[in-house]
Amino acid sequence: MNDEIILTKFSERLFKLVKEHNTDVSILAKAMGIKSKSTIYRYMNAEMSPKISTVKYLAEYYNVSPAWLMGYDVPMERNFDKNIQGMDKKSEGSAVVLIYGSIPAGVPMEIIEDIIDTEEIPADMLKGGKQYFGLRVKGNSMNPEYLDGDIIILEKVQDCESGQDCVIMVNGNDGTFKRVIKNEEKQTIKLQPLNTTLDENGNFLYEPKTYSKEEIENLPVRIIGKVVELRRKK
Repeated sequence: MNDEIILTKFSERLFKLVKEHNTDVSILAKAMGIKSKSTIYRYMNAEMSPKISTVKYLAEYYNVSPAWLMGYDVPMERNFDKNIQGMDKKSEGSAVVLIYGSIPAGVPMEIIEDIIDTEEIPADMLKGGKQYFGLRVKGNSMNPEYLDGDIIILEKVQDCESGQDCVIMVNGNDGTFKRVIKNEEKQTIKLQPLNTTLDENGNFLYEPKTYSKEEIENLPVRIIGKVVELRRKK
């Protein structure tokens, strides 16, 4: 979804919330630390794009999903587990990583609410401004190295080395977890499953997919994280 569509959807849904809740815009502006209520009206008229922090505040104010507020096709209801406290705060010697059940395409990670758990990592891993997130593995395409239900810790990146296991967004689909094989000469990327199981006809049950330079740019094919650690519970 492009920025123009997001802006339009956001304005429509904010307008809907303001009207349904009979909100005093002056009070809302004051609560948000905004000097003038005209800023709220500019949001409602699609004249001004909101920051992620603004979306998060408004979503909490109206108790709705921030992804819904930005116009994505997700439930309006807020699913965030409010019993999880301090999940992104560092304790002494360690830091907390959010574990997601899925990574919907196009949705900024700051507003994803499908948080299913947390894991601790050494605080030293954050040096240099590095950021991390976790994901629960679904399916068997990465067997035997990764099993269904495993938790993988990923560093947020926009690129990787050939042979690294990554979460990748492809053409509006949710994040897919595969091994990235690069051909520097042809400038292609192959997303390689690790499961070599054959079907009854002798074909691979999980086929790799190769993308050309043009497909990488135009679909697009976008790397969002590389695996740095695997955690498996008995």
